[in-house]
Amino acid sequence: MSDGGQLIVFSTVDGPQAARRLADGVVGAGLAACVNILPAVTSVFRWESGADDPGQAGVQAETEVMLLIKTSAAAYPALERHLQAEHPYELPEIVAVPLTRGLPAFLQWIDGSTTPSS
Repeated sequence: MSDGGQLIVFSTVDGPQAARRLADGVVGAGLAACVNILPAVTSVFRWESGADDPGQAGVQAETEVMLLIKTSAAAYPALERHLQAEHPYELPEIVAVPLTRGLPAFLQWIDGSTTPSS
């Protein structure tokens, strides 16, 4: 592994066009080495509005597209800012998980393919 630290960032969007737009933007800007786009995940969540049943108030289920974004810890702050600015949701899911193990050459590729945040 390299010393910089690598992350997988999870984010969901409302469809394949938004997913591709975000993926192209973050990879093109050097904020991510790779983005996997996983279609048709079902998300069940609580939000301000929802079912009319008081016992289920605010519980919703939506079909979304999941982005798995591979980035470096150094590039994460700029990636987060970019996602917040370009994301179609009022409150986007942006969750980063550190990679603690992986093929050293792959982890080095992530670091080499991303630009540290300024």
